[in-house]
Amino acid sequence: MTEPCLTFRDLTLGYHRHPAVHHLSGSVRRGSLTAVVGLNGSGKSTLMKGIVGVLKPMSGSYVVEKGIRIAYLPQQSELDRSFPARVVDLVSLGLWPKHGLLGRFTTDDRAVVSKALMSVGLAGFENRPIDTLSGGQLQRALFARVLLQDADLILLDEPFNAIDTKTVSDLIALIKRWHGERRTIMVVVHDLDLVREHFPETLLLARKPIAWGASRETLRPENLLHARQFHEAWEEGAPWCEDDPAHAAMHDHSHHHGHSHGHDHGDHDHDGPRAA
Repeated sequence: MTEPCLTFRDLTLGYHRHPAVHHLSGSVRRGSLTAVVGLNGSGKSTLMKGIVGVLKPMSGSYVVEKGIRIAYLPQQSELDRSFPARVVDLVSLGLWPKHGLLGRFTTDDRAVVSKALMSVGLAGFENRPIDTLSGGQLQRALFARVLLQDADLILLDEPFNAIDTKTVSDLIALIKRWHGERRTIMVVVHDLDLVREHFPETLLLARKPIAWGASRETLRPENLLHARQFHEAWEEGAPWCEDDPAHAAMHDHSHHHGHSHGHDHGDHDHDGPRAA
């Protein structure tokens, strides 16, 4: 029997009374590596924000198993790069769970930060202002921050967006290292070839889950077509959804996730809160 890390119980999320993710039920297996995929506006970022509590459920609930520590990396577009901070300041935020907001950092902490930067290829970048970093360098620094959090559940929202191929390869290697350490990882990804090559499991969203399970099955052409058709047919700003035949079929699916369906009012969360 698989041990869950995260369980959804008829979860509905949304913005300003517009539901985004509908009646999602199922579980994320402890130690799993899951890609969350779908077209823009399909509910991926909304789901991530719901898991970390940035969005409160409109109905239903989710349960993170007791003792699970969470690390969340939002999209780069949600970060304020104009804030006057150095790389060491950004990465050291990963130690907040250990020290608290007002905790003092020790010599050992600074050594840990330097080691984390070395792990992501940024040795010697400690005093660089973050506004001078390239997109790839900033993402490496953010991964170093996640590394310091030593989390059991890691949520990464589009970590490979607008970065160079070498950085993508290095970050994939780090994700696989975390997976090898039996951490549970969910990653929003757009490149399906990347998913097929590196991610064992996939959740395909189109304002409702179309498929959820082994990547080779989830990304079958008929599922991708269904996702596109449902996405294109959706009326933006629609009220609470009605059950459709696919919803019932999802509940009868034999896979352990126990799928359901959802709608999203914008995957980039134009109306939702932004992470600092």
